[in-house]
Formats: sequence, C-alpha cells, structure tokens
Amino acid sequence: MTKKRNYKKEYKNYQGTEEQKKNRAKRNAARRKALREGRVSKGSSQDIAHKKAISKGGKNAGNTKVESASKNRSFKRSSSGKLVSERSTRERKKK
Repeated sequence: MTKKRNYKKEYKNYQGTEEQKKNRAKRNAARRKALREGRVSKGSSQDIAHKKAISKGGKNAGNTKVESASKNRSFKRSSSGKLVSERSTRERKKK
C-alpha cells in the first residue's frame, strides 16, 4: 500500500516558498495573456507551455506556446507505463 501524500508539508517546503510563488505568478500571467490574445479559451484542454522552462531561466515574453495538457504535463514513458526520462526530446538531442 502506498503512503498518503502530505500536501501541507509539500506546500510548506516547496510550493509555499517565495521563489515558487513568483514562478507560479509568472505561469498564471502567461495564461492570462494568452486568454486576452485569444490563443486559448477558458476551460479548454490546452496549456500554455514555456519553450524554455521558467525553472531553467525562461521568460514569458516570446517564450510560450499552446500545447495540449497531456503533452505539456507528461514525461516519456515505456510501453509498461514506467518513467523513461524526465528530459524532453529536445534536451536529449542537445548532447
């Protein structure tokens, strides 16, 4: 049996830090801008993806694209469903 997730602890130790709050605000701002521009609509199954992740120094200006939620939130997996890589195909090709 798997251990229950402690969401309060997660928020306190990671999601609640000032840096992560600022990053979340940047992601929310990018979504709002795309809504204003008509690139996505409220309730659509599309995400605003950052071409270069905010965590890796990416910015909002000219760094976003519209992507399906499943593509934006998933990592490469094997046929059995196990995680193969947490890096994108583009990042793997850089070597």
